[in-house]
Amino acid sequence: MSDSNNRSGEIAGNLFRNEGARIIATLTAHLGTHYLQLAEDLVQEALVRSLRTWPYRGIPDNPAAWLTQTAKNLALDHLRREQRWNEKEPSIAAEHERWLSAPIAEDEHETITDDILRMIFVCFHPQLSSEAQTALALRTVCGLSAAEIAAAFLTSEAAISKRLVRARQLIRELALPFSVPDGSELPARLDGVLRALYLLFNEGYKASSGDRLVREDLCREAIRLTHLLTEHDATRQPRTHALLALMLLNAARLPARTDDVGNLLRLHEQNRGTWDQTLIQRGIQQLGLAAAGDSISEYHLEAGIAACHSTAADDASTDWPRILALYDQLITLNASPIAAMNRAVAVARVHGPQTGLDALAAIKNRSTLESYHLYHAICGTLAAELGQIAAALTHFRQAGDLASLPAERDFIARRIQEASRT
Repeated sequence: MSDSNNRSGEIAGNLFRNEGARIIATLTAHLGTHYLQLAEDLVQEALVRSLRTWPYRGIPDNPAAWLTQTAKNLALDHLRREQRWNEKEPSIAAEHERWLSAPIAEDEHETITDDILRMIFVCFHPQLSSEAQTALALRTVCGLSAAEIAAAFLTSEAAISKRLVRARQLIRELALPFSVPDGSELPARLDGVLRALYLLFNEGYKASSGDRLVREDLCREAIRLTHLLTEHDATRQPRTHALLALMLLNAARLPARTDDVGNLLRLHEQNRGTWDQTLIQRGIQQLGLAAAGDSISEYHLEAGIAACHSTAADDASTDWPRILALYDQLITLNASPIAAMNRAVAVARVHGPQTGLDALAAIKNRSTLESYHLYHAICGTLAAELGQIAAALTHFRQAGDLASLPAERDFIARRIQEASRT
């Protein structure tokens, strides 16, 4: 029974990650945004019931439909118990009951794509704070836990939970429309949506906590949702194609980021034969579609950098001058310390390690990087290349103290061993 429990739990967990947003969006589309909290609670309850039922009765032929129908049944039970149910217009109550009572239709999921897009834009309504917008989208649409969102915001899980409660209450009080905006509202709200999906992919590409460096499920979900945006007339924008290109090009290298035992591999150590050429070609195609129009976004530039890496036959063939030029443009759009740190790596590859260290030292607000393990790892690597072993060891040890994942700590330990032998 334990194997059955484990398999059922794994399938249910994957379904909640992949189907949860769809079911929440479907329920909210029919019941209204004032029932958003109820929709989330019912999907959670449907998942709990699957964990109780499937190990004994077997996994259904269509698990996603089972979860959806269970959530609908729970919603119907709740509304029938709710006192306000009898106070609604009879026609509205009848329509709700008709849909909730109906079995899942074979073509029902054909409408879910638009429902998810509407749900994303509900999360980014301008009457919600920017912090609440992103947190709500990462929770409701992307399926991240409050703890995972807290890691992305560098805050506590309790703070994120309170933020989510306030956001749902405000959505209910304002009765926000369940729709994709048009006109002047769309650009600003689309920017927030793209930013949330960018953060979701990054959490999958390099997890902030846990035992795994890479969470491919989050990367796949970010790609899926961004692809939905490229298929909708209102959101099919050059920057949307650029973000999808960036995700696809980076996702193509995921299988090579670690070795067979989970050790982190640097770009020049990776087996390029394992890179997914289909994803690379799809990424290049999306980058071509992103070239429409006369504006350029951070996603365009980051995708261009990823394309330089992904299309190089080997490490020696990498067009570092081109990468540095793209980073120079990126800095004009986003002068963040992280972007400047990544640019310093390109500077070192083009002009040598000392120039790279000088570029790191010149970063504005560099103090914000002092608590970031990768900053010290880069400093240590460049110092080691210059033969400054004592300085390299100091930086590597600081990086090891700050690293949060086992794979990162093991990677730093290997760098310390290499520098010590030198």
